[in-house]
Amino acid sequence: MSLFLASFGFGLVTAAVLAIAAVGFTMQFAVTDVLNLAYGAVMIAGAYVAYEVNQAGASVWLGLLAAAAAGAVASVALNQGIYTPFRRRGSAPITLVIVSLGMTLIIEFGLQAIVGGTNVSYTMSQGPTVKADGLELTAVQFVIIGLSVVLCAAVHVLLRYTKLGKAMRATAANRNLARNCGIRTDRVVTATWALSGALCGIAGTVFAINDGSFGATSADLFLVVILAAVFLGGPGQAYGAMAGAVIIGLATEISAAYITPSYKDVVAFVVLLAMLAVRPAGLLGARA
Repeated sequence: MSLFLASFGFGLVTAAVLAIAAVGFTMQFAVTDVLNLAYGAVMIAGAYVAYEVNQAGASVWLGLLAAAAAGAVASVALNQGIYTPFRRRGSAPITLVIVSLGMTLIIEFGLQAIVGGTNVSYTMSQGPTVKADGLELTAVQFVIIGLSVVLCAAVHVLLRYTKLGKAMRATAANRNLARNCGIRTDRVVTATWALSGALCGIAGTVFAINDGSFGATSADLFLVVILAAVFLGGPGQAYGAMAGAVIIGLATEISAAYITPSYKDVVAFVVLLAMLAVRPAGLLGARA
């Protein structure tokens, strides 16, 4: 039981990090129809922005705000400078996927050329540890879980109760119809990239905090787990991404406690394939 509780606690933290990342990714995909595989590279770039702020003597939590701002700016620039010109030319979706893979390499190896090939860590205290039977979490891990809950709640409020959120949902459902109804879809798309980019920067920072150390290519495998959570919940479904993140986060960490930990990311795709065999559109995809 203690082993299960310990892995369950780790699973909650992983799910919290994954939820922040997956919600940002699926918001981009829902509104823009771009499968942005450079998302993980932007995450790590945001983590490095937080690292530079932290190394300057500021708290890593202040660095997290800087990472959110950097992620927003980088995502908007990526869309305006790279993806939008290709979309205007009528490029096929697979072309944009290849372009995003190219941007991943450019960002990651460009970043590696600047910061070097060694891993770095934030200068911070993990705080007191809370123990209950086998469950053992640090204060920082509780902060990560709480931050994830707050951000997911904020996304819910945004999508359900704000004018921008309703415009985002309308644009995601049918961009041409939304434009004909008077919605400035270009501005909505830009706002979506900014908001999802901010979530991306935050996700990169908490991912780096949770991992302990990180390098320029550390998010490559994590991007695969993000995709598993997104497609498990249903592509383009923010609530589905949240649910998928919880399922994948718990499944990978609990399985790691009972089998070889190196296979835990494989478990994410086993869960995904099992679910898609029953619900091909994902948990909430049928509602789209």
